Amino acid sequence: MDVKEAVKEIKSGKFRPVYVLYGKDRYRMEQFIGMLTGEMFQSEEREMGVMKYDTSETPLEEAVIEAESPPFFLERKLVLVRDASVMAAGGKENAKLEHRPESLLRYMEFPLETTVIVFAVYADKLDERRKLVKTLKDRKAMIAFPELDMPELTRWMMRRASEQQRQLTEGAAELLLSRVGVNMGQLAQEVDKLCLHAGEGGVIERETAAMLTAATVEEDVFALVDAIAELRISKAIELYRQLLVRREEPIKIAALIARQLRIMLQIKELEQHHYSPQQMAGQLGLHPYAVKLAAEKSRKFNTAKLGQLLSSLADLDYGMKTGTIDKTFGLEMYLLSLSVDKGA
Repeated sequence: MDVKEAVKEIKSGKFRPVYVLYGKDRYRMEQFIGMLTGEMFQSEEREMGVMKYDTSETPLEEAVIEAESPPFFLERKLVLVRDASVMAAGGKENAKLEHRPESLLRYMEFPLETTVIVFAVYADKLDERRKLVKTLKDRKAMIAFPELDMPELTRWMMRRASEQQRQLTEGAAELLLSRVGVNMGQLAQEVDKLCLHAGEGGVIERETAAMLTAATVEEDVFALVDAIAELRISKAIELYRQLLVRREEPIKIAALIARQLRIMLQIKELEQHHYSPQQMAGQLGLHPYAVKLAAEKSRKFNTAKLGQLLSSLADLDYGMKTGTIDKTFGLEMYLLSLSVDKGA
């Protein structure tokens, strides 16, 4: 079932007996649960109306027994089950617990109209080999919450600002993505902070977002890699020294540079096999936006140069960790040495 379809049903007062929410986007999942709770109960009823279970701690059948019990003093009951073992693909059951999925299958034959069960499964996929999952899928109880891509996140942030009578420019939204990442909870906090600063009717430009949000280590490392690619060594050293002022460890900085170069090398190899950005994101375990940024940077290098940079970074890392190379000056000397080798 589609999220919009489910929301429309709920808003019209129609509640299904079971919902199974799954995917990487926990923020939207929690928002959906909050919306459902708000539609089912008055604020003063929520504490009594919502029962919470976790299949890592409690057998599934206990949640089913709760669902079978009529609510006290309220019209409805919400049974919220956090699940990482009963339905998730690759989920590992707690050896101390034995779950009985058949109890839920029996309940679903004659569910109580006054009870809604919600499973929150924080996994990309469900194990469709299981009878319980197949049955729930046939009943259209599944709602997927995949991570949004960059254009969707940009539109979502701009819409969130608009709902607060502010205008967030596309440039400001893109800067937030580069600094905060794709976590919607953190993005929401930053958008709300910028809206508070802008005031009603205000416009949030990229410059304002840059001034009021902190640059991340990863963002500065991205800029450092750009400087390396363009052989702007003085800029690379300036960025490195700024990281040192912020008390970032040279070994950590070197590791982040190596990680970024490694991702770029992997992307170049996958591009040769005609992988799409979405396929590359799945293969590398990254968000498509992170793949997009790394792919843009990888075009400034050839494969041989990336391999050479990684090899020399590995030698530097070994020297810093064994104490044969001074950590602080070792990485700076590494950056300086790049100006000697003009190969690309």
